[in-house]
Amino acid sequence: MQSKKGMDDIRIQVMEIGFDNVTLDEAVDIAMQHIESGEKCRVVTPNAEIAQLCKDDSSLCDIVNRSQLVLPDGIGVVYASRILGRPLKGRVPGVEFGEALLARLQNTGKSVFFFGAKPGVAQKAAENMQKKYPGLLIAGTLNGYYTDELKVVKTINAAQPDVLFVCLGAPKQEQFMALRGEVLDATVMAGLGGTLDAFAGEVRRAPDIFIKLNLEWFYRLLCQPKRIGRMMKLPAYLFSAMRAKGRGKSA
Repeated sequence: MQSKKGMDDIRIQVMEIGFDNVTLDEAVDIAMQHIESGEKCRVVTPNAEIAQLCKDDSSLCDIVNRSQLVLPDGIGVVYASRILGRPLKGRVPGVEFGEALLARLQNTGKSVFFFGAKPGVAQKAAENMQKKYPGLLIAGTLNGYYTDELKVVKTINAAQPDVLFVCLGAPKQEQFMALRGEVLDATVMAGLGGTLDAFAGEVRRAPDIFIKLNLEWFYRLLCQPKRIGRMMKLPAYLFSAMRAKGRGKSA
């Protein structure tokens, strides 16, 4: 089991957020170690957009930095780390982390609960993932449209999952995990945004060539031009990194 000191040793500060400098496989290894030991782990996956939110929201920033595993979801974060002279190993997209973790959970007797997305999406995601990974145990599913948060906690705990995917979008998913983490029984909780939509086939990831060229964000913009406002967070974040470098600061 990796100690907290070990976790601190691999964390790289990129302006407001400390990111864990890990590969996808290393991130899954850490999550599995927590599952085996029973030591709770909150996983967050900030991209440039979420990092920009953290600049204006100190409480969200605190939630992110106090998480046990902070993964650099977007290429903007990786570029910013390079600008600041403290390069991360690379992206660890939340959707890839989520699926890699499911693959590792096969035939272990450990289960996962899918929480979030529109009605029917989590169930479809569960069906697709069980077909793809026959040895995977799905403890239950619940959509992200709710009014009684305590009832949500009771429903999840009744299913007794070892892992909980919280896919409510930022910052709602991070706030939910921080507020309810102590009373939720799941060992690993991961905030994974639109991952269930991808698992369910509701949205498609970019073709491999876009992913390899780190242009997945551009593909999403081509498919959804209305995202332009959100996409502007990427250059704004990189400009912030340039300013921080000019001031001789990494945080």
